[in-house]
Amino acid sequence: MQSKLSFLYPILILLFANIVRTQAQTTCTGIGQNASTAFPVCGTKVFSQESVPICGGRPILGPGCNGSGDGGHTDINPFWYKFTCYKGGTLGFKITPKVMEDDYDWQIFDITGRNPNDAYTDRSLYVCMNWSGEGGITGASGAGTSFDVCGGLGMSLFSKMPTLIEGHEYLLLLSHFTQTQSGYDLEFGGGTADITSPGIPAVKWASYYCHDNTIGIKLSKETLCKTLSTNGTEFILTSGTGTIVGATGVNCTNGFDADSILVKTSAPLAPGDYTIAVKNGSDGNTILDICGNGLAVGEHASFRVEVPPTVVLYDVVAPGCAPDKIKIPLSVPVRCGSIAPNGSDFRLSGSPAASIRGASGICNSNNLADTVLIEFTQPLYRQGNYSITLTTGSDGTPILGECGQPAPLGQVVNFHTVDTVSADFDFGLNRNCKLSVLDLTHNGANSVNYWHWNFDSTDNRYTQNVNKVYGDFGIKKVSLLVSNGVCRDSVYKEINLERTLGAIFSVDPGPYCPMDVVSPKNESFGNIVSYLWDYGNGITSIDATPLPQTYYPTRKEQDYRIRLIVLDAQNCLDTTDHVIKAVTSCYIDVPTAFSPNNDGKNDFLYPLSAYKATDLDFSVYNRVGQLVFHSTNWTQKWDGTVKGLPADIGTYVWMLRYTITDTGKKVFKKGTTVLLR
Repeated sequence: MQSKLSFLYPILILLFANIVRTQAQTTCTGIGQNASTAFPVCGTKVFSQESVPICGGRPILGPGCNGSGDGGHTDINPFWYKFTCYKGGTLGFKITPKVMEDDYDWQIFDITGRNPNDAYTDRSLYVCMNWSGEGGITGASGAGTSFDVCGGLGMSLFSKMPTLIEGHEYLLLLSHFTQTQSGYDLEFGGGTADITSPGIPAVKWASYYCHDNTIGIKLSKETLCKTLSTNGTEFILTSGTGTIVGATGVNCTNGFDADSILVKTSAPLAPGDYTIAVKNGSDGNTILDICGNGLAVGEHASFRVEVPPTVVLYDVVAPGCAPDKIKIPLSVPVRCGSIAPNGSDFRLSGSPAASIRGASGICNSNNLADTVLIEFTQPLYRQGNYSITLTTGSDGTPILGECGQPAPLGQVVNFHTVDTVSADFDFGLNRNCKLSVLDLTHNGANSVNYWHWNFDSTDNRYTQNVNKVYGDFGIKKVSLLVSNGVCRDSVYKEINLERTLGAIFSVDPGPYCPMDVVSPKNESFGNIVSYLWDYGNGITSIDATPLPQTYYPTRKEQDYRIRLIVLDAQNCLDTTDHVIKAVTSCYIDVPTAFSPNNDGKNDFLYPLSAYKATDLDFSVYNRVGQLVFHSTNWTQKWDGTVKGLPADIGTYVWMLRYTITDTGKKVFKKGTTVLLR
């Protein structure tokens, strides 16, 4: 029976996992429910958890179990614990369920020098585990026989005690396989390792942070967040004047312990020497560590509150071109809330006249700014000299430094603006037949001292005025970038160099059959004074209107070049050519025999001379009516093969359909041909 249950256990796990995923699986968000927020533990304490969350389902890596190569376990309804080994040795512990039938599983990870969340993804952090399917007390003890106990009924509830390494940090995961919220007790003992933090907490140092009236206290070790009173009653100023009104532990929002405390005072502390001391709080004790050890009453640290530095306005950051705002750096940070949003802390004077619209700080996460941003009602386009004077704002207070110190009034900073510039340019055009010269000029106004011309993204020039020569026509892309050292501008223009003379004619390229007439059409333009036609067949003419021509090729197909040369009144020439094709025959027929033996003679079967045919369809059939070749292009020829193999010698039937191009007449022909080898 036991082996049968063991066999069924993986199936039960899968069924339960589906239940968890569909009914109870949620992301664990509570403190202690994830590796990164694990409970700190002490080896001398019993940790009692009255209930567990219903959440989890993240894979947990470990030795292969139940057919899985990486454990196949998940953190169901988990809690995590963290501890440090202060003396190396074996670790014994036990987990006692509140309901003894409940199934609790566990696994230990060594996270020394690692992010705790690596426990979810890095199998090398594994130390030991017990995922037994039995309910009852589980843990690690001398009774265990294996470090790796997989899931399954009949599996031992106790694993061997792992050996811990001094100075290493560990995580213990408790997973509640039983889908209830009943809790457990966790108790350490029986091993030789020491996981109890030595010593008691002590105050190391204190420091004052004037921005938020906070005294920072550094402790010698972690203390429990829950033992710190939020009203700060565990601390008192024994020298210096001030009232403590609150305290928080750093990182207590997302954790259980902290070694840094922030103590809040009711008002900024005046410059001078102070001592902050520990006393019993409103809960009757000082702050405690995980083992219950408290800070000793009277523990103290001294600190000094210095005279805050003066807030000084530095020179304006170079305002740039047509600024609508300027930046004024400060010697020390100021409180962003002390800067009047309407800009009334600042007065602007200068010419041309301008006014301030608003002001703000470039603020960090602490709401402090080391730079003030002043905005104008409109951009300053013209050259001018200006002054900014610090004054009291409409809120009745000056700008305040981080420690609440007012910035001295009457401070003045100056800045200078320059004129904006324009990159617009003029150009003239000179022509000489196919050469065109662009004369491009810029006026250099408003102290422009830099020019960058670019022609068609390839040619760059850097002088104020430029001559650009072109040997062709069309759209020319010209851009100019100018600058006076502060302001810059760019312009892009497309200049059309129109062609004034063109030798142009159109003609159908053919092919032309015998007796077809070739009729070129003159489309030349310009102030033309003479023409010269060469028709490529030995005939020339000088008329503007070309002469119709006929061609009689000596080869089956022959190309002829027709050339036109024109001359205009400026003695400029232009030439253009077209090539036509003439053929010896346009009679369409199919040979009565062919011999595909690759001797270069009659190797193919196809419709001959189908130059004037459209919608052509050519098919070849064997003697039993099977289609062996088909084509809709007369230049595609049958090579006498069928599916790559030589066709049989004999007679084949062909059918040919086409439309005569010139007349639109539809033609159907059929016949036979003999395949010879």
